[in-house]
This record gives sequence, C-alpha cells and structure tokens, in this order.
Amino acid sequence: MGQGAGPLVLSTWEHGLPANQEAVRVLAAGGSVLDAVEQGVKVVEADLSNRSVGLGGLPDRDGFVTLDASIMDHEGRAGAVAFVQHFKHPISIARAIMERSPHILLAGRGAEEWALQNGFERTVVELPEVRKAWQEWLRSGSYRPGVNVENTGLIGGPDQHDTIAMIAMDAQGRMAGSCTTSGLAWKVHGRVGDSPIIGAGLFVDSDVGAACATGVGELVIRTVGSHAVVERMRQGME
Repeated sequence: MGQGAGPLVLSTWEHGLPANQEAVRVLAAGGSVLDAVEQGVKVVEADLSNRSVGLGGLPDRDGFVTLDASIMDHEGRAGAVAFVQHFKHPISIARAIMERSPHILLAGRGAEEWALQNGFERTVVELPEVRKAWQEWLRSGSYRPGVNVENTGLIGGPDQHDTIAMIAMDAQGRMAGSCTTSGLAWKVHGRVGDSPIIGAGLFVDSDVGAACATGVGELVIRTVGSHAVVERMRQGME
C-alpha cells in the first residue's frame, strides 16, 4: 500500500461502525494511526450491551467473563493480553504491554497484576441478564462452538456478533491494527482464542498490508490466519 493511500479504517461487524467513526475522528484530530485503532475499539469495549466484547460479554462455562486483546503498529511492534477479568479496556493494557514492557503477551493473573501496577483499575460489572442467560445455559450445558455462536444464544440479536477487529491506515500510509473480545460464550475456563495471538487474530506489515480475524478462534489459530493472508498479499494476491 503506497504512501498517501489513506486515511482508511476497516473493522468487523455492525458494532464496528461507531468504532470506525471514533477512529476517523482521532485521525482527523491529528492522532496517530495507533491511537485510532486503540480508541476506536474502546467504544465497543465500553458498550455493556455487547455480548462478545468487553465486560458485557457472555461468560465461560464457569460463569466468568474473560477478555483478550492485541494491538500492532507499522513498525512491527505488538502487545497482547489474554485471559484477564474485570478490566474495562484490555486493548489499552495490550498497548501498554507493547510500550512499557519487553514482552508481547501477558496472560491471566500475572497480566492482571501487571495492569494494576501500571495504573489500570479493576471494574467489576454485574449484569443480571447475562447471569440469567448463563444459568439457563447451565440447564443443558450443551457446547457447540461455531461462527457467531452468540447469535444463537439466549440473549443477543441479529446485530450481535463476535469480536471487534480493526485495521487502519493514515494519510502517510502508516498502518496499525487492534482486536478485542470476550471470546466464545460458554467456553472452557482458561480458553484463549486467536484475538491476542499475533499472526492469528491480527498481523500488520508496513511493506504489504494488514489483516485481522473474527470467527472461531481455533480455526484461525490453526491456519495462522491473518499472517497467512498478508503473506498471500505479499505474493501479489488482492
């Protein structure tokens, strides 16, 4: 993608529309493309009516909402966080890991402790409708993960899909991407999907392009999906 091809913002699903609007606003105000992809998806993370992103997401089979996120910039820097609870904006923790630590991915309790030490605050949210849906699911305990499984859940609707992933380019052709999710509903406690895995849920190469993923994380991980797409772009595919 050549210099001057942007600005351009793309994201997944209908819930990506307000995220795109915020990302465009950030770029128009002089923010960086990395700022844009972070601030854009934060809109969806903050939406407690969303059942597949953020603290409003449907829980795992043990009743816990666990969150994953990743971010990557045009220089190849990346940060990610997985299997964390009670944080409003995991995407911002992912960016902080990228910028303030020597690591790319932190997970679980260690990631939560690191986030607290770096100024992030816990946010405890109790949503009765989500708790009720989980209790009703427990009656059968059936688990058949599929694309947009949240669509077939006990709550949600036709506009309810999984994950938000975003890629963007500024006016100078610099790219960045982000991805954030609460993962599959009713998953095994401890499950991590593709969203926080660089190359699976997200990949950015400033010489070629960027890709991000949504859907069943296990399938994307097996194919290293986003990286595979960018490599095919490198070979000349559209």
